[in-house]
Amino acid sequence: MAKRGHNEVKESLTELTRIFQPKDPRKFVKDYIRKYRIMGGYEDELTTLVEYELGKLRSSVS
Repeated sequence: MAKRGHNEVKESLTELTRIFQPKDPRKFVKDYIRKYRIMGGYEDELTTLVEYELGKLRSSVS
């Protein structure tokens, strides 16, 4: 995936994570990849990104 496109995917997924605050990050990423037809091989990286963002959200609430 091109660098610019990859950053757009990360930013989009980060925003969606803030909005929806999913309970299951892996399922959320799988649905995102399927819906937006993201090429394979990025699932682990994107799941880590979602988990990190959820951690930031939870720590700011406490």
